[in-house]
Amino acid sequence: MKVKHEEISVADIFGIAPDAAEIFFNFEAEYHPYHSLVVGKLPRVDLVTVKKSAGKHEDLRPIEIKLTTLPDNQTSMLEEDSYGCEIVVRPDSIVYLSLSIAQVYQEHRKELLDFLNPIFKQRINWSKANKVVGHIPAIAQAIDNLLVNKISEQKPFLMQPIWKTKGKSSILAGNCLDIFEWSDFAFTRLFVDTGKINGNPSTITRHLRSIVWLGAMLYDFAKTGKVSHKKIIDQYTYGTKNDKAFASGGLTTHPYMESPELTKPRVKKEEIAKIILGGGQNLLSPERRFDAVVVNSFVD
Repeated sequence: MKVKHEEISVADIFGIAPDAAEIFFNFEAEYHPYHSLVVGKLPRVDLVTVKKSAGKHEDLRPIEIKLTTLPDNQTSMLEEDSYGCEIVVRPDSIVYLSLSIAQVYQEHRKELLDFLNPIFKQRINWSKANKVVGHIPAIAQAIDNLLVNKISEQKPFLMQPIWKTKGKSSILAGNCLDIFEWSDFAFTRLFVDTGKINGNPSTITRHLRSIVWLGAMLYDFAKTGKVSHKKIIDQYTYGTKNDKAFASGGLTTHPYMESPELTKPRVKKEEIAKIILGGGQNLLSPERRFDAVVVNSFVD
């Protein structure tokens, strides 16, 4: 269960060639193939790629997008090859993660149940942190086991563009842009690994709560064929707000992302002018940090 780096084509991420005439980008949308897998309303995902042809719309991929800064506060004082990005994850991302994994087990729900039954079938008050905390390492291990069982079926899940500045300044580095793509299985490492590192934790942090959420959602699906995501998130709060699932700083993300592309992103600053066309920079919102850096980098 170690993250392995490979290259992936944009066509494999989008489910269609990026320059195809039929491609349509549906932002902040529901991924319709998941409707049958949830109880209640399906949350929206950052991007759904769609194939439009002959009056028909076919949803291709649900893609979470996290635009991240390199370096973040945790790593800005380190050497460049130790820089990392902070990723802030929302609860809806955990919902889509659970559905992505559940879809792999859609025709094999008994297998999924066999992995999760030993933990979730126990008579535990899952709303009480002190009753749940000791079981989190076992949940983390069960998640690892069910992922290993279907390891060849992982698929693109989260797109992470990075933009690099000179230290903590608002000045873009010479090589400043690149994209990392996390598979659904690889993305679990950001919080599931925490549950194993901590051994038997004494409190339920956001990372550990996300382990419970994912395990409970998959168990719900294994039993019923649907995920009651809102009920699980609302009930299993453990004294922490649900405004976000968790956040991982650069010290945490760097070991997973460490690569020549992280140290030296492939797209150079001057190439931004070839990406943003037709005066598009004038439509940006300079109060937003990345927009402001772009606008200030290309002042006439």
